[in-house]
Amino acid sequence: MDLNHVKAQLRAFAEERDWDQFHNPKNLVMALAGECGELLALFQWLTPEQAAEIAQDAAKFRAVEDEVADVFIYLVRLADKLGVDLERIVARKMAQNAAKYPVAKARGNCRKYTELQDE
Repeated sequence: MDLNHVKAQLRAFAEERDWDQFHNPKNLVMALAGECGELLALFQWLTPEQAAEIAQDAAKFRAVEDEVADVFIYLVRLADKLGVDLERIVARKMAQNAAKYPVAKARGNCRKYTELQDE
């Protein structure tokens, strides 16, 4: 996926509808949070097993896909409006996470990195 192409498509979509006036960082973050809430609602009362098998129900899985897309769209739009280079910051964050969660200490557990430092 070419993120710059996606950003351009989303920018054009908003401009064609004169929505850019509404797409300020505050509004985009609020919309992103709302879409995350809608995604969360699809999983809210499921057991871990039911959540893992949600793809087996075509209608539920389609709803999940739609909400994941909405989250992604608002996140990419926010990054575009703020001038955030998503590829660069993801690479940077992954390097930070690798340092905080070395395989030898983090493998197979879910402890926070601050707890791993004591080992």
